[in-house]
Amino acid sequence: MTGAVVAVDPPRGERLAAELRAEGVRVVAVIEADAASRAPDDAVPAGADTLVLQAGRTAPAPALVDACRMRGVRIILLGDDASARRDAAGLGLAAPLALDVEGWVLADALAAPAAGIDATARRRPAAGGVIAVWGPHGSPGRSTLAIELAAELRRGASRVALVDADSHAPSLALLLGIADEGPGFAAACRQVDLGGLDGDELSRISAPAGAGAGRIDVLTGINRPGRWPELAHDRVVGALAACRAWADHVVVDVAAALERDEEIMSDLDGPRRNAATVATLQEADTIVAVLSADPVGVARFLRAHAELRATIGSARVVVVANRLRPGTLGIDARGQVRRTLERFAGIEDVWFVPLDPRSADAAVLAARPVSEVAPRSPLSAAVRRLVGEAVSPSPRPAIDPRARRPRGARRLARTG
Repeated sequence: MTGAVVAVDPPRGERLAAELRAEGVRVVAVIEADAASRAPDDAVPAGADTLVLQAGRTAPAPALVDACRMRGVRIILLGDDASARRDAAGLGLAAPLALDVEGWVLADALAAPAAGIDATARRRPAAGGVIAVWGPHGSPGRSTLAIELAAELRRGASRVALVDADSHAPSLALLLGIADEGPGFAAACRQVDLGGLDGDELSRISAPAGAGAGRIDVLTGINRPGRWPELAHDRVVGALAACRAWADHVVVDVAAALERDEEIMSDLDGPRRNAATVATLQEADTIVAVLSADPVGVARFLRAHAELRATIGSARVVVVANRLRPGTLGIDARGQVRRTLERFAGIEDVWFVPLDPRSADAAVLAARPVSEVAPRSPLSAAVRRLVGEAVSPSPRPAIDPRARRPRGARRLARTG
């Protein structure tokens, strides 16, 4: 008999558990949704083979997914918004059921073999996904990191699109030495209205950047701040959809501002200054949130993080502490940042990129990515690890158990 754990907030959780019991389902425990992420081992007690989990503001914790995978426990997600659907797809789950699902419907889903998580599935960005690079005000290094991410992703892809959707201070063209008189991303957004945006048109209006294997095609940003109305919400959504089909990876540099104060205007159908940022973050499969690793940068990030979560729901976020150095945080700079983010924002996984002014200056002087100017620099090594383990992890190849045996053991096995 199926043993289910209902991780749904009260009073809905108790109601759902009672309806499941009436359908003959054995309910092992009823807990709050956040409690499952805080204590993943306790969320899947012995005798449970299914976890019914309410989608929350953040994606299910990796520790919870790992605990379910190790114990062969499948997850059925409940949620009504787009973020719940993104979480289900990223975790390898079936489409989420409605949050107010009836007990008999959920019981049928529990009885279906394909209703839960693949025990070997891990959350990874989908091929052709959109990676948005965001950070709070104060120039934490969004544009530089976006360029380095694109350059690193290019190693394993035939085409990477690098998009400048910053409606306040676009800078990718300047950093890469590309003339910004061309149409770029604004032209792509205009073509969405005309219905003519496809791969051929994107290839025509983009500019190549970098050298080596793979290809980076840059859609430059607006060349005057007054052109921001061209980056309307629906246009940006359509342009990113076309970029998904055109490139293997889409890296988008966005502005810091998330405010929607423009909505108090009488013209409710008018353009919004921050529409490009909001639309990109809501459409992104992965959001790389960049903070400057100093006291001011960490404080600004903590204040903006709550607003980011309110904008994107439970979308996947990779937090990167940029320009790490001990001068402003003391000897244990990494520990200081980790403890602060975990205490005040509940962020447990943080990636670090060191301050590397010599390599960064050489890249600006050459108008090329740091990975090309100084491929062995600490900055390049940190970005390489960030991409390989967090942004676009590759499945690890299977290891022959015999390869781990000592040489002597293999020799004895042959002679015996």
